[in-house]
Order: sequence, then C-alpha cells, then structure tokens
Amino acid sequence: MDHLKDKVVIITGASSGIGRATALDLASRGAIVVLGARRIDRIEALVTEIETAGGRAAGLSVDVRDRGAVGALVDLALDRFGRLDVFVSNAGAGPISALDKLDEDGWAMMVDVNLKGVLHGIGAALPVFRRQGSGQFVTVISTAGLRVVPTQAVYAATKNAVRTLMEGLRQEAGPHLRVTGISPGYVATEFTAGITDPDVKANAHSGMADLALPPEAVAAAIRFAIDQPAAVDVGDIVLRPTAQG
Repeated sequence: MDHLKDKVVIITGASSGIGRATALDLASRGAIVVLGARRIDRIEALVTEIETAGGRAAGLSVDVRDRGAVGALVDLALDRFGRLDVFVSNAGAGPISALDKLDEDGWAMMVDVNLKGVLHGIGAALPVFRRQGSGQFVTVISTAGLRVVPTQAVYAATKNAVRTLMEGLRQEAGPHLRVTGISPGYVATEFTAGITDPDVKANAHSGMADLALPPEAVAAAIRFAIDQPAAVDVGDIVLRPTAQG
C-alpha cells in the first residue's frame, strides 16, 4: 500500500520512544510529520534528522495538558502544510504506585496527560477533520487497561477511559473519519523515568529489560493503521511481547 505519501501527521510525545520511532518511520515513507513534546531540544534535533534524510517535518514545544499548546500544534500543521490528515495522541505519563502511597499529584498528572491530553487533541483536530471531510485519530493506549495489576490502578483507569472515549468517538465519527486505538504491552521506552516509587520503578525496569518490544514495533502498527484505504478503519490493535503474561 502507498497511502502515506504526503499525509500530514501530528505526533505528540514525539521526543522519544514510540513517538520518535513513529516520526522516523512515517517520514521515511513520505509522510509529513508535525511533532510536539515538552523537550524542544529533542524535537528540533529530530526535525533536523528527518529533514537531513530528505523528509519533511516541523516541531513545537507542546505540553498536552495545555489546550492552547495542542491547538498551536494543529495550527502549525495547517499553516506550514495546508492540512492535517492524522492526529497521533502518544504523549503519556505513568508515575505508577500503590494506592496506599496516596500519590495524589501523580494521580492528577495521569488524568491530565493521559485523558485530558487526548481530549485536547480531539478538540483541536476534530473541527479540522470535519471541514476537510476526512481525518484519522490514532491513540496510543496500553494493555494496562486490559489486564489491571497492582500499582497500576490509576494508570489503567486513565487508559480505559481513553479506550471508552475512542469507541464513543468512532461511533460519532461518521463515514469519513477513522479512529484507531493502539494498545502496546512492555515497550523499551523512558516510561520508568517517571516512576517515583523505587520498588515499583525497579520492578518495571526489570520487566522492560526482560521483555520489552522495540518502539519500532509499535511504530509499525501505527503505520499499518494509517496506511489503509480511506474506506478501511482499523479500530484496535493490541501488541505485546510474546512472553508477556
């Protein structure tokens, strides 16, 4: 299939991990990528890397908790490239811990980034897609919501809220918009960096070291969902290491 060329794709959380791998994958196949993340130095370096390789890219410092910043990312895509075809919501936060730790700041961060951040993307991109009569939302969720384990109650709750949101969006989208959820298991990313509980961090790091998929595997799944004919809507993809329970 060759439905990627010249598609304008926004990717949040693009400075590392799945977002970075997706940006490189799509750009190498002719898509135009518009990248957002808080670490603007990494975004600028990634844009340069893509352009040096012959691709097209633009970037902006974006914290998805800031509705205006997400809107500015959409405006950048429209101003620079004239349209927006895909919005990939990938930014996420995971300061996981047991509920008894009462990390209410961490709980609030996960709600604000994982759920409200996705809503901000919908709010910014949906009117554009309606005007164009086409568009696709691709949202990185998690297998954490499919198998809930200790220390991940709030994280899993935010991911299941997003799963519900995506199904509602799909039903409201109509015949011209596509909605895809990508649920990865363990992936070799910087996820553990945000965990403050030392025991939980050690366990998560060990699991990633033993099992984790490369982020390029998730990028390939995202590409597959985007690289379908307009009449084909890939609703959900679940991918995990074969050895993951």
